[in-house]
Amino acid sequence: MCELTEKTELEASRRQIARLMKRLMLHFRTEIDEQLRPFGATKAQIQLLWAIRSAPGSSGAHLARACEVTPQTMQALIQKTEESGWIVRGKDSVNDRIVTASLTAAGEELLVTADRVIKGIEAQLWQGVSPEAIETLSSVLEQCLANVTAT
Repeated sequence: MCELTEKTELEASRRQIARLMKRLMLHFRTEIDEQLRPFGATKAQIQLLWAIRSAPGSSGAHLARACEVTPQTMQALIQKTEESGWIVRGKDSVNDRIVTASLTAAGEELLVTADRVIKGIEAQLWQGVSPEAIETLSSVLEQCLANVTAT
């Protein structure tokens, strides 16, 4: 009976941790969007800009994969981001059917602002958490990720 209770409590704890992770990520994403709103940007647009900075000249399909969105969603993001003046589009030098994107000076400036915003949110997130606890949590989450992505 005691073993069954321990197993049930462990399962309940695991579910609670999963719910907390979801709530934390939702709050984190919402807070980023709230703080980027005055700059006319969203987290999704910032993610796109980082992907373009990491791989300038990338195609829409490549950017969609990098940002883990559908190609249709990426096209809408690219269009809105271009209209905002943060990127310019051009043709691929090898295949003129491929449209590429690169950052403008305004896009680079927005990334600097976004980096400052996100660092502030992260500092608040980890306030009062020891480096040892962060290292332990990182190890646990890496193992969990490995468990669910193992093939």
